[in-house]
Amino acid sequence: MTRLRWPSWMPIDPYIVLLLGTVGLAALFPAHGTGATVASGASTAAIAFLFFLYGARLSTREALDGLRHWRLHVTVLACTFLVFPALGLAARATVPVLLTQPLYQGLLFLTLVPSTIQSSIAFTSIARGNVPAAICAGSFSSLVGIVITPLLAAVLLGNSGGGFSADSLVKIVLQLLVPFLAGQLLRRWIGPFITRHKKVLGLVDRGSILLVVYTAFSEGMIQGIWHQVSPARLGALLLVEAAVLAVMLVGTWYGGRALGFGRADRIAIQFAGSKKSLAAGLPMASVLFGAHASLAVLPLMLFHQMQLMVCAVIAKRRAHDPEVESGDADRGAGAGDAGAGSETGDGAEGSAAHPVQGQPQNRVLR
Repeated sequence: MTRLRWPSWMPIDPYIVLLLGTVGLAALFPAHGTGATVASGASTAAIAFLFFLYGARLSTREALDGLRHWRLHVTVLACTFLVFPALGLAARATVPVLLTQPLYQGLLFLTLVPSTIQSSIAFTSIARGNVPAAICAGSFSSLVGIVITPLLAAVLLGNSGGGFSADSLVKIVLQLLVPFLAGQLLRRWIGPFITRHKKVLGLVDRGSILLVVYTAFSEGMIQGIWHQVSPARLGALLLVEAAVLAVMLVGTWYGGRALGFGRADRIAIQFAGSKKSLAAGLPMASVLFGAHASLAVLPLMLFHQMQLMVCAVIAKRRAHDPEVESGDADRGAGAGDAGAGSETGDGAEGSAAHPVQGQPQNRVLR
């Protein structure tokens, strides 16, 4: 039987299509009454299970092995948790001319979530960059983001972020941090099982996130918050997000040069430092924003698809860069082989295989 594939000429993440379909389902058939209670309970359990799997997948040893390249990792962390939030705060000037306050809160939240792992590795590999550095940078970002993202949200969003409070911090600890740490502690024993069944567990990841999205947008429909969003506002949101992404892509590339990094390292910095994780951000938003999570995750969903499309183009152009140095190319090629067997995929973003080093790829990873 011939396997159906997403057309290479259509650079749209199929999972985004599923997410948008889930949003449409919630708009047409939102959960009410007992159904809403059941969906909320199932969503809470799904979030805890997601972060248990994230912890079980994430190789702490692999991350610690990369400490010798600490300057690069500090640079990526600074981009993710300092520069990005600074741009989010600067975007406050767009309210209310371009963005409504709820959309701005969602935009600010997306600047606080950690970077991706799998897609950063994939694009770094395609562009002949330093893949081990991308693996470690993404791992560090995920580890730090479990703690830093809620703290930044508490400081920058406060009570205006859909009811963020001390209770939200307790939920973060119980629903995100405790399962994540449990996964890390049990990784030694359950790691082989997860490796053998990673495809099935990848489907569980995606299904869980779809459930979280359905629950969040069902609550949004009941609250009637969709009346706050118009096509013009969505277009303005896309323009603002495009500007943020452009600043990060240019800043990470030329900033890396100013800091004295070589080409391979600059590629890893650019792709790991300019992206945000949908798989980590959606569950966090559900916990932090509650009934207001629908508008909070909308900017993240749009930014996720935008970053994949733009970075796919950049990675392919970097692969044919005339100034590629043989040493960097060799390092990237060897790293691609090493990274292919890693277990550092971040949930829905980590279920696909790595691309073959040095060959153009039409399939975009999440």
